[in-house]
Amino acid sequence: MVKLIISILFTIITINAVAENVDFVNAQQIIPQLQIDMRYASAHNFVGRRIKGYEQPVCLLTQQAAYALKTVEIQLLARGLTLKAYDCYRPQMAVNDFVEWVGELNNVTMRAEFYPSVNKADLFKKGYIASPSGHSRGSTLDLTIVPLNSHIPVYNPRAKQVSCAAPQQKRSPDNSLDFGTSYDCFSPMSHPNYPNISAEARTNRGLLRTLMKHAGFKPIATEWWHFTLIHEPYPYTYFDFPVKN
Repeated sequence: MVKLIISILFTIITINAVAENVDFVNAQQIIPQLQIDMRYASAHNFVGRRIKGYEQPVCLLTQQAAYALKTVEIQLLARGLTLKAYDCYRPQMAVNDFVEWVGELNNVTMRAEFYPSVNKADLFKKGYIASPSGHSRGSTLDLTIVPLNSHIPVYNPRAKQVSCAAPQQKRSPDNSLDFGTSYDCFSPMSHPNYPNISAEARTNRGLLRTLMKHAGFKPIATEWWHFTLIHEPYPYTYFDFPVKN
């Protein structure tokens, strides 16, 4: 009964938390060298099309999260590296889009790349997709580390799909350092502590995790790219305004 009440409460908060006048910022205005590869504003994601609510490829974050992230960036710049964001604030309408897509069991356009060894019907049960999502609170982001002044490869939708867990040189092109898998790889190999990856990938995961934790972000056990600001300003609010400047 208690779980049911909590579920209903979260649903009400999620539906009604629609606001555009909160203290969200374009993270690139705080961190100019931050690269933006917003996959859900493109077709290069596990759905295979632009996701609802992503009107522009912009990394929106709460001010607190953006300034905390800047402390990570400063340390990477000294190493000739920089951060690249794959996803930042995610509107609830996008989460709803994911939910609807999971129900379309015959739509497996991107399975070969993103979830080759997982039944699509199990994506929620196994925790690869969440509803509601912490991204909708504005202080969670997905990111990687790339060489400074490197360029984001242009996605070729006609190229043969290769598993996200394949060796880096075989996967879809990305200017990211090697982290053992590509982004949004629905596989145990994406778990930060997964043992059977190269020493280089373990080192890169350790560097990102250490820097983010020192900056006040907490990781999760299933995705090496996912971090949430510990003292996030809106821990119970799920916003639903679109991603745009």
